[in-house]
Amino acid sequence: MRKLSVQREEFVDPYQDEFRKKYGVWTDLASEAHQVIVDREGPPELPGVIVKNEETEYALISRVTVENEIGAKMIGKAPGHYCTIEAPVLRQHNREIQQEIGALLAKEIKWFLAEANLADEDTVLVVGLGNWNATPDALGPKVIDNLMVTRHLIELSPPELRHGLRPVAALAPGVLGLTGIETGEIIRGTVQEVGAKAVICVDALASRSVERLCSTIQISDTGINPGSGVGNKRMAINQETLGIPVIAIGVPTVVHAATIVSDALGYLEGRDPGQAQRAKDIPQRTQFNLDPQTIISGQPEKFSAQPPMTEQQKMQMIAKVLQPYMGSMIVTPKEIDELIDDVTQVIAGGLNAAFHEGVDYSEIFQYLS
Repeated sequence: MRKLSVQREEFVDPYQDEFRKKYGVWTDLASEAHQVIVDREGPPELPGVIVKNEETEYALISRVTVENEIGAKMIGKAPGHYCTIEAPVLRQHNREIQQEIGALLAKEIKWFLAEANLADEDTVLVVGLGNWNATPDALGPKVIDNLMVTRHLIELSPPELRHGLRPVAALAPGVLGLTGIETGEIIRGTVQEVGAKAVICVDALASRSVERLCSTIQISDTGINPGSGVGNKRMAINQETLGIPVIAIGVPTVVHAATIVSDALGYLEGRDPGQAQRAKDIPQRTQFNLDPQTIISGQPEKFSAQPPMTEQQKMQMIAKVLQPYMGSMIVTPKEIDELIDDVTQVIAGGLNAAFHEGVDYSEIFQYLS
């Protein structure tokens, strides 16, 4: 019997690694990465990166296009399209607002499906990545629970009843620690069996700002790397590994403790992007320009001539302080259960509306639990 040699593909994103080392920021959001560069480097326009913003009643939509390798290395993201819907009102538990955001999401998903050149009858496989036993990582499986799955129905239905419904299959493969199988391997085998023409992956992400947790949705056509938000190296899920277009939908649910500490040091150094705006909004507030070296030493004259720490030096110091138990700690809101449930409704509703034009959008949310 001939043995088959299978080589596991372990993926390390070189763009993100370089970005994190340079700026000391861990984020999966392209809009955040762009903002970090603008805040620290100055120029609003980056070579190879195009950013277009659109503001609606409830959300700010940021569309980032990374055109080439130059832009990819600068922003820390692979070449492709990234759309971010930032809606702080999502955390208000307002059903009507959730439906409005869901409609915006459906519009953006349709654009990505059109860019992938999918026909109306092409099957789409939706994959809910994550661990359903851990609430901050359960977004993907929860979305699958609320998805209108139609592939098995369309195949048995007469042609005149198929209009307006796309064949949709769904899968929640779990994580490597539960199954012993790489998630990418499960998806690749399923794609071949069901004949999917595109894959949509839903996963939890990491942000650099607690304000964006469960209030921001990112869509991209560059695929996804399961576990990358918490530092795990897994097989990439993208067009190169699957052979078909892969669209990723993600919501930040965690922030790295090291990022919070880094932001706190930046605030002490006077490098706080929101400080100027807060001073303008509340002029009576007393502003302090604090020097962390002065606070620590109590001898400002001793350190006044020393240059500021580089980002690499700062991250090394943070890692040393947080070790051995807090170096990889991630933080999530205490109300994460409710927030995950709310954003699940929005994503599932947006996907259902984008897939099934034959179903009236006003009825989409009636199908959700």
